[in-house]
Amino acid sequence: MNHPSFQPSQSAPFQPDPSAEFQDTQHFSREQSIGDIIRQANNLNTEQIEQILAYQRDNGVRFGEAAVALGLANSDDVLWALAQQFHYPYANESRTSLNAELVVATRPFSEQAEAFRSIRSHLIMKMYSDEGPRHALAVLSPESGDGKTFFAANLAVAFSQLPGRTLLIDADMRNPRLHEVFNMEYRGAGLSAVLSGRAATNVIQSVPDLNNLFILPVGGTPPNPLELLERPAFELLIRELRTKFDRIIVDTPAAASGADSAVVAAKCGAALMLARRNHTGVAAMQSLLGTVSMSSTRVVGTILNEY
Repeated sequence: MNHPSFQPSQSAPFQPDPSAEFQDTQHFSREQSIGDIIRQANNLNTEQIEQILAYQRDNGVRFGEAAVALGLANSDDVLWALAQQFHYPYANESRTSLNAELVVATRPFSEQAEAFRSIRSHLIMKMYSDEGPRHALAVLSPESGDGKTFFAANLAVAFSQLPGRTLLIDADMRNPRLHEVFNMEYRGAGLSAVLSGRAATNVIQSVPDLNNLFILPVGGTPPNPLELLERPAFELLIRELRTKFDRIIVDTPAAASGADSAVVAAKCGAALMLARRNHTGVAAMQSLLGTVSMSSTRVVGTILNEY
């Protein structure tokens, strides 16, 4: 079967900019101070700036602390300004339309976000520290409601906060939810259309506020999801995407829904197992692991979700 070629949407360019290094150098030369960022973000006038500076001198504190103490900014504003100065992708909840479920993006300094960064570090050491082939990573769980989509989405956000491009694929063609998490149109072109040969362009979407993150949604829900995933086109698609993205995270259906997740994992080459505390049974995890182990899929770890 011929693999349908595809192109990303115009908002997700893949060609590197040869002048990027020069532009980055110029950017550092005109770095804004924390005070400038807070002033612009809160539309502070000259009188308010003078009040902050006076409080700063009298109390020996930083500009941001002085602004918070005077009620002219809040602690979230200061964290957001710090993130801007250090080029850390941070979508402040009060400044973005991103779903609050994306805790790594909207609350990057929370305990939950730190847990995702820790998992990211372990995966980098396991999957990206050698010079071998970089597999796509399928996220699997036995049952619906285990928190798999929440986990895959936040893990992708965590990877997108590093240099390089991260792609998040929704391969759950039975009960897709990533379009809800990222506020995307459900019936637009997506993975199902590509695999069925009905659409080949504008299927990958960029994420506002997270410049290094791209999404390939399901699109329309097909009547034959497992058959589409079994086609050679899916494996060829993953192989092509690996040449365009530094990391690929794939959300899958619950194993209880069918063999889809094991098929996706086999085509991706690597899998991460997710269990829910006080919910997922040992037998269900053993059954899923046994199914995945029938292929050459590399199981890189197991996550116990306390959600």
